[in-house]
Amino acid sequence: MNTLADTWDWLTTGANWAGDGGIGQRLAEHLYLTAVCLALSCLIALPVALVLGHLGRGGALAVNISNAGRAVPTFAVLVLLLLSPVGAYGSWPTVIALVLFAVPPLLTNAYVGMRGVDRDVVRAARGMGMTGTQTLVRVELPLAMPLIVTGLRIAAVQLVATATIAALAGGGGLGRVITAGFNLASTPQVVAGAVLVAALALVVEALFEAARRLAPRRGGSAA
Repeated sequence: MNTLADTWDWLTTGANWAGDGGIGQRLAEHLYLTAVCLALSCLIALPVALVLGHLGRGGALAVNISNAGRAVPTFAVLVLLLLSPVGAYGSWPTVIALVLFAVPPLLTNAYVGMRGVDRDVVRAARGMGMTGTQTLVRVELPLAMPLIVTGLRIAAVQLVATATIAALAGGGGLGRVITAGFNLASTPQVVAGAVLVAALALVVEALFEAARRLAPRRGGSAA
């Protein structure tokens, strides 16, 4: 109980939120890192998933390859990148490690969403004279959007939780609150940092779940 009370006191102390290295700055850094990695992951995963899902070829192989990468811990990937020549380029090792971690759920959900679209709807669109690109953009993509948003939600929440490893590479984010607590032997600060990360993950989860519910309902069921 003393630890919880001390943690609450630490979180409600205004000095811990303001200034250089305060929670406000670390939260902004954490959100920026998460947004950048999520954007890069989308640029890599979504075009591949949408095209392969539309064509119906090669998607299973791409999904299996991307999911195989999830067996390697993100921390191990970060360490290897730090020891490689990439480690000389600032925050790039952290960004690459997080992007590799976020690609599988994006790729898998987008591909499954595309393949789960009712084939009768697709055939009807083509029968109306739509080109392949028009069918993809105007029919398949809107119907697959709920699963695509689900993939975005999973990737975003995972990134929020895992972006704490940036502190191990000298980066910013809420992980710095935790590592500073360890350095100061301050259990309340360590717990406070973990609470902040968990709370941020829950907020991101809620926002994406709301977006998913607002997305158009799919015409078919996912595999």
